Amino acid sequence: MPKVTVDGVEIEVAPGSTVLQACEQAGKEIPRFCYHDRLSIAGNCRMCLVEVSPGPPKPQASCALPVAEGQQIKTDSPMVKKARRGVMEMLLINHPLDCPICDQGGECDLQDQALFYGFDRSRFQENKRAVKDKDFGPLIKTQMTRCIHCTRCVRFATEVAGVEELGAIGRGENMEITTTIGQMVTSELSGNIIDLCPVGALTSKPFAFTARPWELRKTESVDVLDAVGSNIRIDARGSEVMRVLPRLNEAVNEEWLSDKSRFACDGLKRQRLDRPYVRENGRLREADWDEAFAAIAAKLKTMPATSVAAIAGDLADCESMLALKDLMAAVGSPNIDCRQDGAKLDAGARASYLFNATIAGIDDADALLIIGSNPRTEAAVLNARIRRRWLKGKFSVGAIGENVDLTYRAKHLGAGPRTLSDVLEGRDDFARVLEAAERPMIIIGSGAVARDDGAAVLATARAVAEKYGVVKDGWNGFCLLQRAASRVGGLDLGLVPGQGGRDVARILAGAASGEIGLVWLLGADEIDMNRLGSAFVVYQGHHGDAGAHRADVVLPGAAYTEKSGTYVNTEGRVQRANAAHFPLGEAKEDWAILRAMSGVIGKPLAYDNLAQLRARMAQANPVFGRVDAITPATWGPFGAAGAMSDAPFANLVANFYMTDPISRASVTMARCTELLGPNKGATGTHG
Repeated sequence: MPKVTVDGVEIEVAPGSTVLQACEQAGKEIPRFCYHDRLSIAGNCRMCLVEVSPGPPKPQASCALPVAEGQQIKTDSPMVKKARRGVMEMLLINHPLDCPICDQGGECDLQDQALFYGFDRSRFQENKRAVKDKDFGPLIKTQMTRCIHCTRCVRFATEVAGVEELGAIGRGENMEITTTIGQMVTSELSGNIIDLCPVGALTSKPFAFTARPWELRKTESVDVLDAVGSNIRIDARGSEVMRVLPRLNEAVNEEWLSDKSRFACDGLKRQRLDRPYVRENGRLREADWDEAFAAIAAKLKTMPATSVAAIAGDLADCESMLALKDLMAAVGSPNIDCRQDGAKLDAGARASYLFNATIAGIDDADALLIIGSNPRTEAAVLNARIRRRWLKGKFSVGAIGENVDLTYRAKHLGAGPRTLSDVLEGRDDFARVLEAAERPMIIIGSGAVARDDGAAVLATARAVAEKYGVVKDGWNGFCLLQRAASRVGGLDLGLVPGQGGRDVARILAGAASGEIGLVWLLGADEIDMNRLGSAFVVYQGHHGDAGAHRADVVLPGAAYTEKSGTYVNTEGRVQRANAAHFPLGEAKEDWAILRAMSGVIGKPLAYDNLAQLRARMAQANPVFGRVDAITPATWGPFGAAGAMSDAPFANLVANFYMTDPISRASVTMARCTELLGPNKGATGTHG
């Protein structure tokens, strides 16, 4: 390892490191605008200048200079100070003096670095240039006169998002960052360029002029609008969530966040349920908690336990799902299911429903077969990691399902299960790719196992994994990509039918035939409400979505930003979300509602607070005792061999921007749907 000296201190650095990285390793802060750890090196802002010897007697850009044995690096010499002041003075020649009205104020790299590294006056008398603002779409507000041409946004769009829609035109002082002519930025990850922009050129359009950073209460939490479990920071003022930002977690989302998770937060204040309702004479009317509980208790007394059923929705936290399971057990009903989409997954075989390789494990794979999934719309942040692995080379991708642009080159093998059988039997050329790979990976979409033949598809995918070494000592590349934040947690807790119980399909069939008399929906809005027939429906949730419209009793619950809850992401990582503010109106935390209901029917649950409930969770499954950790699943048989339909695998995410009650209530997501279109991922393959 080369040894260099930074400000008189000798250190060892990894081969291939840059001088900037060596300085940071030595504890020296180097200012920068264009350099970013996750982007290619541009070297065009020149703010990171240092003095290096041996070398030319002038400041050098540390971000683009590789380390060499024996280098003497000075980060605070008179030459460096003068050079940085000159660079800052040049950057401010055309920068407008509009900090008081700039949304970047308080979070602006240019402000901070002008204070610490800048000059106290300007020598330029010329007029500042003005640049026409560009239309980046409904999410990103532009003020291009502020742009300092760091090109972070261009490099992110090209390298990480895989959507080459940003670039530069002109040269010198006429250079401008712009979009493809007549186009908006359409990437599912476009909001990340707001975080990357070191000045106020790109800011959040929905957040514009609403709050200053120092006014907001910041809460660390977890995103639940997909199953990735991205770590987020919720910024709230009073009882309103003002914005959601990504939080660094190298193992999950790194520092990126999908646009839906970032911008759908305005849906948290619209169409909310903030008080109980009871249906009377065909119409829902306001009621108090006692009246709502009494109506449910009276109905329960009139029917046998086998005619009671419960379905948990996609956004439910693990605490509420366990409380629902315990309540159904107290009533005596075996009819409970968390697989709202009807997925043929076995709660007893954990390896069958996990992303076993882990999200970070994508970096280690050398071949990938995607079955019935579009990661670009189902898990945009995870898809960016697949693209990064593809960019490194020696990584072949094959896809069975709809032919869509995944932002990386993927060979379209076929549309349905017949192609999967061809791979298993070795009739498809991609079988040789899997066979030759040292660490092959299979990603199977949750939609592929939610079909009538889902169990057979799952069994065939398992057979492919076992035949081609996808699962072996030290490596499990069999990955089921979930779409719902609650799915893995629900299966870990055993929210599946008990002995003689009904799954979702049979619950709906029973409700339609009259065999099921009461259905408890815990935030379940994605089922066909028309199939509930004349059943008495209790809806417990936070938005007036499909379930609330059908309900006979509505119990207002708390959204994910309003409660402390546990969620398990698609790779089986147990994570905790924290409350950013109190629930709205008379709404309560969901587990507390179920605990109170159990007392009304005279069968109180065995916990009275969150700590006791979480202890019960750890007792039900030890994985809940290991927060923010991966518990590997034991490989074993799952699925059911049988005939598979010739019907092609379908993309179940019809609209990336609206997949749940929160995003469907969002005005911002409605605007995105209107302007950018619901179908993300154009037909074709990436070149």
